Amino acid sequence: MIERFFLSFGIFSKEEIAGFLPLFEKRQLPKSSYFAQEGQVCREVAFIESGIFRSYYHTEKGDDVTYCFRFPNGMLGAYSSFISGGPSVENLQTLTEAKILVLTKKKLEDLEASDPKWTKVLKIIAEQQYMELEERVFQLQKESASSRYGSLLKNQPNYIQLIPLKYLSSYLGITQRHLSRIRKSLSF
Repeated sequence: MIERFFLSFGIFSKEEIAGFLPLFEKRQLPKSSYFAQEGQVCREVAFIESGIFRSYYHTEKGDDVTYCFRFPNGMLGAYSSFISGGPSVENLQTLTEAKILVLTKKKLEDLEASDPKWTKVLKIIAEQQYMELEERVFQLQKESASSRYGSLLKNQPNYIQLIPLKYLSSYLGITQRHLSRIRKSLSF
C-alpha cells in the first residue's frame, strides 16, 4: 500500500521506494489511543495501513470538536506542530485499532537533504493538505449537513459505519439527533 502511495507521485522508482521504506517504523495502536496530543510537539508523520483516526481539538468550554477523519492509504500528522516544532493544537486519536508506518522528522529531513525528489513529494503533500482544508472550509460554508454527510458516505462507504455518531455529528456541526434524521432520509 505505501509503495502505491509513493508511486502515485510519479517521482520515485520502485527501487528508490524499496531503499527508503526501511526507515519507516511499523507501529500498532489500539482503539482510542493517540498518535499526537494537544500541547505536545509532533515529531513524526505516519502512513496509515489500516484503521481510522479522528483529528479534534478542545474549545474554551472544554467540548471536543472533530474536524477531520483519516483513513487507510493516507498520511497522518499534526502538521502545524511537525512543521513549526511548536506544541500541537490538535489530537489525533484512533477510532479503531490501527497499523501505521512512522517516519521521524529527523529521518524525513535527512531524506530531503540527500535527495531533491523529496522536496517535490513534500510540496505535493503540502498542496494536497491545503486543498483538503480549503474544501472542508467551503463545505462548511456552502453545503448542508446532509450534503456533507452524503459526500463522506460516497468517499468512504466502508469506513463510515465504524465512526461513532457523536464524532460524525461533531464533524458535520450538527446534533446526533439531526444526523440520525439525515441517515434515515438517505437510507430510503
